[in-house]
Amino acid sequence: MESDSHLGFDSIATKRVEVKGPVNSVSLPIYTSSTFFVDSAKHGATLCQQEKTEKGTSPWLYTRWANPTNDAVERLITKLEVGKANLPGAATFVTSSGMSAISSSLLALLKSGDHAVFTTNIYGGTHEFATDILPKLGIQVTMVSPLDIANYEAAILPNTKLLYGETPANPTMLLTDLSALGALGRRHNITTVVDATFGSVYNTRPLEHQIDIVVHSATKYYGGHSDLIAGCITVANEQLHHQIGHYIRLLGCLASPHNAFLLQRGIKTLHLRMQRHNDNALKIAQFLENHPKVERVFYPGLESHPQHELAKRQMQPGYSGMIAFEVKGGAEAGRKVIESVELITLAVSLGGVESLIEQASTMTHTMVDKEIREKSGITDGLLRFSVGCEDPQDLINDLTQALKKV
Repeated sequence: MESDSHLGFDSIATKRVEVKGPVNSVSLPIYTSSTFFVDSAKHGATLCQQEKTEKGTSPWLYTRWANPTNDAVERLITKLEVGKANLPGAATFVTSSGMSAISSSLLALLKSGDHAVFTTNIYGGTHEFATDILPKLGIQVTMVSPLDIANYEAAILPNTKLLYGETPANPTMLLTDLSALGALGRRHNITTVVDATFGSVYNTRPLEHQIDIVVHSATKYYGGHSDLIAGCITVANEQLHHQIGHYIRLLGCLASPHNAFLLQRGIKTLHLRMQRHNDNALKIAQFLENHPKVERVFYPGLESHPQHELAKRQMQPGYSGMIAFEVKGGAEAGRKVIESVELITLAVSLGGVESLIEQASTMTHTMVDKEIREKSGITDGLLRFSVGCEDPQDLINDLTQALKKV
């Protein structure tokens, strides 16, 4: 035991304590340290200048920049997102939320005088950022339907720097043709960004389709238990990693090590959960499609979905646990259903093991202008249903009793 007999009580109590190694932990450690000691002034200078350290020296300086717990999760997510693509420069940032992943990426990629093309069918927070924050920064935004990539191409201007998609779209479940969007971006030398939260990395991997950047609200399927807030950005090359990393550090967007730990714990069961989400949602979508009180069902796994063939090409092995549907009777009938469910929970968010339901027009997309909502297919009565991992028959029974009250 090292001797600290020359130190006073106060100094011994506050002195840095080291873990004796090697420590063969199976579970990922949570490194809660805000700062990391350096070996020398030269070592500290190297880290502050963001240069590679010498072999055998620590690469960690300050947790706002990077953290060992976060690094392990980021490397794991990168492997999952890259899939079959050959992208040796790919890398991931785990951020404090899905919106921080989206907003920091957009701020890093766009500047005053630039133009960006977004799909009309996007999450309400993304829509608000694109139509409120970006124009205030002198960035021009055009929104187009994702149903035909020709709509993106027609909107391209000489100053277009970014093409943004979301597939499946929140909440209408419309798909963006990833291969076509990726090819369009490469053809015009424009960066492509896709939010793949609704499909999950288990079902949809945009980087395999030449998309440059994929973002997720990792709060959802990646985490899977409604007990953390996080996001992630996976980029296809080192140049984008450096470009976005600069903004991540300055804006303080990295997730806490504790949330990163919870995230990797959730990822361990991602493949198990997603198979159940996929199976349950398909059964329930088929049930809703045949229910006399349901007007329309939006689910890519249904043959009636207008983009079912595209879904079969770019969503494998399943179609996610997200369903949107309209009850006959409009907004009031929809409210009656979401207030009558018993097993299913009335709440925003999605992707957890428990089933959640909400009315998009008055909850997650209330910030979107009514005219724009309706143009993109978000009617007042549209319900968004995140199908969980419960017994599917129990969920069907719950929907049956709720629909009876309409």
